[in-house]
Amino acid sequence: MLKDICGTAEETLELPAGSTLGSVFDTYAAKYAKLAGMAASIVPARNHEFAKPAEIIADGDEIAFLPPVSGGSLPLPITDPEGHYFELTRSEIDLRALENQVTQGIDGAVVTFSGVVRNNTRGRETLRLEYECYEEMAIRMMASIGREIAQSFAVSRVAMVHRLGVLEIGEASVAVVVAAPHRRPAFDAALEGINRLKRLVPVWKKEFFADGEVWVEGEWDDKAPRAGS
Repeated sequence: MLKDICGTAEETLELPAGSTLGSVFDTYAAKYAKLAGMAASIVPARNHEFAKPAEIIADGDEIAFLPPVSGGSLPLPITDPEGHYFELTRSEIDLRALENQVTQGIDGAVVTFSGVVRNNTRGRETLRLEYECYEEMAIRMMASIGREIAQSFAVSRVAMVHRLGVLEIGEASVAVVVAAPHRRPAFDAALEGINRLKRLVPVWKKEFFADGEVWVEGEWDDKAPRAGS
């Protein structure tokens, strides 16, 4: 939605030495009045990590302003030495292959969460969805979430995959797969994984209806910094 407001997805900006990340936002808020009113819900990032508006920026920094998450060439999948797996894809998600990838002989449970495209939203018929994301940051955030979950629960391996592009009704948009020796931690970790992914990973969803289209307004996690703070 910010891309639509500004008419571009990215551009190069020159600012005086000592400028802050907040001054970058103020530059665009001055040009596009609608942005100023959205500051409390926009999250800044610097070099693919969440950042506070007061941070001093440096030459060559990549700054991003991210609207609330719902959430070119894609970065390569990440496979950790422990066997955790994270991927962004424009192809169909192969759930069975993910399950096989994370399951080991020590595991007695595999829990798979798959989010699929439904045919309605609040009584309005949905034709299809389209997903976009801030790719480099998104896959890093997925990996960070997955690793933290693997350390917090008694699980063996975690896999997270999010699909991008246009999806039809019934297709899987996201998958979280957790393998563990026992079922309870596998269920708990999978639930925590999808909840955190939806609120922290910069992926955005556009819904297409018979009478129009709209970017879905989501909600950031409370821990994410805001451009207006």
